[in-house]
Amino acid sequence: MKSDFYHTPVLLAEVMEYLNVVTDGLYVDCTVGGGGHSRAILENGGRVVGIDRDKDAIAYALKYCKDFTDRFKTEISKFSNIISVVSKYTDLVDGVLMDLGVSSKMIDDPSRGFSYRSDGPLLMSMGGGVQTAFDVVNHEDTQELARIFRDYGEERKAGKIARAVVEARSSQPIRTTVQLADIIELAVGPRMPQKSKARVFQALRIHVNNELGELKDGLNGALGVLRPGGRLCVITYHSIEDRAVKYFMKNHADPCECPPGFPECTCGLKPDLKLVTRKAIKPTVREIESNPRSRSALLRVAEKVVVP
Repeated sequence: MKSDFYHTPVLLAEVMEYLNVVTDGLYVDCTVGGGGHSRAILENGGRVVGIDRDKDAIAYALKYCKDFTDRFKTEISKFSNIISVVSKYTDLVDGVLMDLGVSSKMIDDPSRGFSYRSDGPLLMSMGGGVQTAFDVVNHEDTQELARIFRDYGEERKAGKIARAVVEARSSQPIRTTVQLADIIELAVGPRMPQKSKARVFQALRIHVNNELGELKDGLNGALGVLRPGGRLCVITYHSIEDRAVKYFMKNHADPCECPPGFPECTCGLKPDLKLVTRKAIKPTVREIESNPRSRSALLRVAEKVVVP
């Protein structure tokens, strides 16, 4: 029997502080998950449009936030579609939240195939996609597999693992998470195999769900729908995501392309964001103790400004 527990919202107090919720303001929760962040916004008087590509997440969030149905609307969609989603309700919003973590519900459900810790089919789709981890593992060539493991998992033994995968599938398809985990362990050896497993599974998940492409489009879309003074809060869980968010915010806060030391700006590029957090906000020790999955979370915040 599957647990009804969905997901503990990460950095909840910090998100509420920096999102700066105002009564009757409209906020987009781009990854609504179980509705934890959305409910907090609703309890503080805000209105929420919740987006998630997973219909089960939307169903759970609606149940969890049932006391606020007049102020809580949801859309089953990828958050890269944020502009078209928001256009159904308004032109501009007061804040956007992106929590890029995979929900505990997905990770703990073996049938979704996200975790190497339990046996299940090699799927890893968050919803709305056609490719699965099975397709990638069994059909991509050695060079492409190595690139995926290296670029999206930062796995140092990417080539060795890729070759082991291709060799293993030559005799029979790799169908389950445990099969793949065993192949990875044999390839890297018994010393610290868990880290390589985690990196490869992360890489496959990112690739299958086009997470970096979605993030790029979502960030640009969020900037497009934010009203001046509205804030963008993004929670990341690994260095690849965090770098993308960091550079996006930095480049929009300081877009000038003139050479360093140039006496006067001639490129004409003006900032449309200002950094609210110069450094990423981390969970407290207490939060990590109560929710170990929050330990890698980083929160970055920027505010939309009027372009002169």
